[in-house]
Amino acid sequence: MQSKYTWLLPLLASIFSLSAWAQSASHAGHSSANSSSDSATSKPQAIEIPKTSQLTVSSEQPMDHSQMKMQGGDAPADARDPHAYSDGLQLGVGQYALSDKRQLYLHDEHSFASFLMNRLEWVHSKNGNATVFDGQFSYGTAFNKFTVKAEGEAAKGKLHEARTEFLWGHAIAPYWDSQLGIRLDKGTVVNRQWLAFGVQGIAPYWFDVDATAYVGNEGRTALRLGATYDLLINQRLILQPRAEINLYGKDDSVNGIGRGLSSGVVGMRLRYEFSRQFAPYVGVERTITFGKTADMARASGEKTGNTRWIAGVRFWF
Repeated sequence: MQSKYTWLLPLLASIFSLSAWAQSASHAGHSSANSSSDSATSKPQAIEIPKTSQLTVSSEQPMDHSQMKMQGGDAPADARDPHAYSDGLQLGVGQYALSDKRQLYLHDEHSFASFLMNRLEWVHSKNGNATVFDGQFSYGTAFNKFTVKAEGEAAKGKLHEARTEFLWGHAIAPYWDSQLGIRLDKGTVVNRQWLAFGVQGIAPYWFDVDATAYVGNEGRTALRLGATYDLLINQRLILQPRAEINLYGKDDSVNGIGRGLSSGVVGMRLRYEFSRQFAPYVGVERTITFGKTADMARASGEKTGNTRWIAGVRFWF
């Protein structure tokens, strides 16, 4: 038995010797590689940060702005004096100081009142002399205001006819107000009352326009259209053409008014404005009746047209 396996002992000794040699060689290779890597990364260069560029932000310590140079700085020695052109005067100081009250008011913040006597005139014609008035008073804001319009004619101490309107106006567009209210006619044989609604404002090319429709009792309707235009000859001398027409939807024989286009006025006034608020004027106008109204005038012996010479004054405040 011993003789049968005696040849294995030398073989096992050879195998163990080869294994020991292989491990020794492997360890030597790793040692060489590490040595090469250490040579490539050995001795790293330290980066030095200048102290002036170092910023350390800490939530516990506030930043010191005294060491930072901000934009701007002190004005140069040759900089312009900001108060040189005002002789040293400053807004809010001295004579330009603002009071405790507000100096600037916003649009539609306050109510105001105005009165315009557009026509207060003496009229001469073949039918005799008369006094005519046409004025308007308004009170309210720029958007909402109460307006009273009054127009009439008196002769020999008697009011021949008059139209008075009480209207509530509301601005619907720049230069335009819508108006709603009532109209009272006095001085006619039978006085009339109307519900009125219309517009008043300045049309393109600066025409002053007043257009109002009326609804009365017994199904009566009426429409009144008026327009004026200020033609400046110079800054004080102004020529003002004026036109007005009246239409009715139903005959009113008691008051001498026929259905349809009943009457019209065209005229021209030349005024001189001593100020914007006071201006005397002279002028001429032609009154005309149409249709059934003219027929009623002829039937009663009256003329259907009349030329009138005018002298008056226009003022407002």
